[in-house]
Amino acid sequence: MLVLIPRIRLPNPFSRLWEFLVLLLGLPGRGLAWSWRWICTQGRTLKASPYKFYLVMAARRDWVVAKIEYAHTESAKWRAMWTAVKLPYTALRAMGLNPQMAIGLLAVGSTAGTAAVASEIMAAPSFSAGDHGWYTAPSDVPAIYDDSNNTLRIDLGTTSVGEITIENVSVGTAYSNSALPAGETNVVIISGDDDEDTYIEIGHLTLDRMRCTKLTVEDTEAHTLNIKYNASDGQSIAPVAGTPRNRAIGGGMRADSMITSGGTYDQIRIGAPTSGVNGKVDKLTLSNLLTKGGPCFINRLKIGTFDILLNEIGAGTGFASKDFVVATSTVAKIINIIDNVEESISPP
Repeated sequence: MLVLIPRIRLPNPFSRLWEFLVLLLGLPGRGLAWSWRWICTQGRTLKASPYKFYLVMAARRDWVVAKIEYAHTESAKWRAMWTAVKLPYTALRAMGLNPQMAIGLLAVGSTAGTAAVASEIMAAPSFSAGDHGWYTAPSDVPAIYDDSNNTLRIDLGTTSVGEITIENVSVGTAYSNSALPAGETNVVIISGDDDEDTYIEIGHLTLDRMRCTKLTVEDTEAHTLNIKYNASDGQSIAPVAGTPRNRAIGGGMRADSMITSGGTYDQIRIGAPTSGVNGKVDKLTLSNLLTKGGPCFINRLKIGTFDILLNEIGAGTGFASKDFVVATSTVAKIINIIDNVEESISPP
């Protein structure tokens, strides 16, 4: 005998969940309910057809990537446009003119129209663009910028910097219509502060291919000191042996690198002016600097490796006047002094 048992459909407590949320929470509940339904839809799609689910996700991915690529393309086009517009100014700076003269020449229309001038005025000065100014590391934008003062100054403080590189620049009176700042006698200064009792701590300091009328290193310690292949118009190289430790500058979330190439400055100054706070740089490089009008002065540094390589130093005063001086206040654990020669060298 066939017995029919009626099918009883039990209520699903979650089937009307979104309606309950709408009544309970109002407008916020609608958003939450929509999110819940969307999640459920994706889950059903994945369960019914994993391949279809993949295609849906891939389509959404491609849509996002296409928008990102479009934004990058547009950004590159704008950068290229502004680079082309300010090319006359950049060319004048490369020829040795200071920023005031370059903008003045452009303003009278001798080289370009007013569009180039407007572009350069609108562009904020920056370290990476080779602009002078007073920079508080690690900022790429100067804290103080004055067209009447063509000094490149970097103040180091509590934030350590990964790298500072200054290369291919002219400093002091090495270019037309230039002069040292009032009251200054040194063209390049890398020094801690005697009055504030600070040093600059450096993992690796390199001075190479510099042209100085005089280079003096004093009150400095390095684990490894390499003085190689320098030519000078008189020299006194007299570091003393000691036990400075090797060092590198870490510091976790340290600042990004500060790198500039090309430019003309009345003076380059890197210091640590905050009382009791040593400046810290992991890698500091000064390369291919043409300087004139005063000495290059290195003072109050604590260094891991210190390289002085392939520099030409001289004021044309003869060998009796020592233009390349590594004073006895310079202390190092490992000292390599190789093939440094005296020869007649005059200012550029």
